[in-house]
Amino acid sequence: MKELILAIGLVLAIEGTLYALVPGGVKKLMQSALETPDSVLRIGGVVALALGVLIVWFVRG
Repeated sequence: MKELILAIGLVLAIEGTLYALVPGGVKKLMQSALETPDSVLRIGGVVALALGVLIVWFVRG
């Protein structure tokens, strides 16, 4: 449970940094996501999920 809370904190810190440093870029990225077909976003999400699981698996051993 401690690690889950740590992971959520890290995600919030990274997202907060992006919003603080480049708010215009984040808005453009969101607009681009709205214009991207669902199938492309779904594939990107699955790839990100797989990479995340692999990274955690390798780091945790």
